[in-house]
Amino acid sequence: MKRTLQLFFIVGLFNTINAQTTSVLFIGNSYTNVNNLPQTFHDLALSKGDSVTFDSSAPGGYTFQLHSTNATTISKINQQAWDYVILQEQSQIPSFSPAQVASDSYPYAALLDSMITANDSCTETVFYMTWGRQNGDSSNCAFYPPICTYNGMQQRLRESYLQMSVDNHATCSPVGAAWKHVRDNYPAIGLYQADQSHPSVNGTYLAACVFYASLFHKTPIGASFPVGINSSNALILQTIGGATVLDSLSLWQSNGDIPNASFTSTIIGNNVQLNNSSFNSTHYNWNFGDSFNSTQTNPSHTYSSTGQYIVSLTASNNCRSFTAYDTLQISNITGISSLDFNNTIYIYPNPVKGILNIEFKNATGTNVEARLFNSLGQLVIQKKLTNETNFQIETNELPVGLYNLILSSNNEIIANNKIIVEQ
Repeated sequence: MKRTLQLFFIVGLFNTINAQTTSVLFIGNSYTNVNNLPQTFHDLALSKGDSVTFDSSAPGGYTFQLHSTNATTISKINQQAWDYVILQEQSQIPSFSPAQVASDSYPYAALLDSMITANDSCTETVFYMTWGRQNGDSSNCAFYPPICTYNGMQQRLRESYLQMSVDNHATCSPVGAAWKHVRDNYPAIGLYQADQSHPSVNGTYLAACVFYASLFHKTPIGASFPVGINSSNALILQTIGGATVLDSLSLWQSNGDIPNASFTSTIIGNNVQLNNSSFNSTHYNWNFGDSFNSTQTNPSHTYSSTGQYIVSLTASNNCRSFTAYDTLQISNITGISSLDFNNTIYIYPNPVKGILNIEFKNATGTNVEARLFNSLGQLVIQKKLTNETNFQIETNELPVGLYNLILSSNNEIIANNKIIVEQ
């Protein structure tokens, strides 16, 4: 089952587009149920233009072990092909010693993950990293001193949830990491209820912001927020929730199967080298913004005129795809459209009126084939060379427009250039 989501970023800013409804199942306990996290997440996503359907199984105090034999939880896992299933362990167990977590939690995390993937291989398991109690876990402090403080408990939760994502080839949603950032930098924003454990409305909203960034790869900045949160605090929670995920996306998601689309570009004159930094992806589709495309991993492209071009990269695997966008400014067009890797092929003039020259400097065009395609991808001129140092292509009979010239030798492309034909 293939699902498609889209990510937009233009000049470094993430914007919103809705591709289709995303289905999410929350499995947890009161940390998920208090303040209705699933509904809060749904409302936030909707305000950003993304449609979500959800369900949950979150009885108070439930552990992964209890969920693994709970008829309701198992039924909900199997009721449909989910896009994402979010797993939240009992709040204390993942903070215990590594040996105890390995015994009391990891086997049941694996069992639940196996049920999820057995129902649909394209469903992504997302482990919900929770937060340390406000002043540490006093009830278990004597048994395991590292969790006597908030920082010690938070560190163990972080380690355990990341390990679960590694062990189960899954994603981690770093709510606890965002929680720590808010605590450290904005202590006046209360994230806890009076019991110093469960989330306040602020805490639940922060969790929703982290989940939105985790599942949609977009910032929650500008989303709606619940009654009880003022606008300045909402912006802080949105900013931290989004940045915690998006600034370290590979840390939280490279162990799973959610594809990431990202790239950088280097512009020299009218030539752009695109460097693909995506992960969890097997196929790439580039659109250069001038009607030309590529499926190469790291293509280069030559523009035929100055201006702004919106370049997109769609990175996909067998289950999902995301699309990244960036705006490039081309401000310099040279007379020679490009050189090959050895700087031996000159193609000029460009734009061309009548005769297009192809010159091999310090080399000969042995067994070279020249093919010229129009903007529809149709082959309009094909010419083979045997042993020339230069040759010409007649363009007088061609309609005015943008063309793609490909030179190949022994079935290997040695030059790929955009040509403007004028009359």
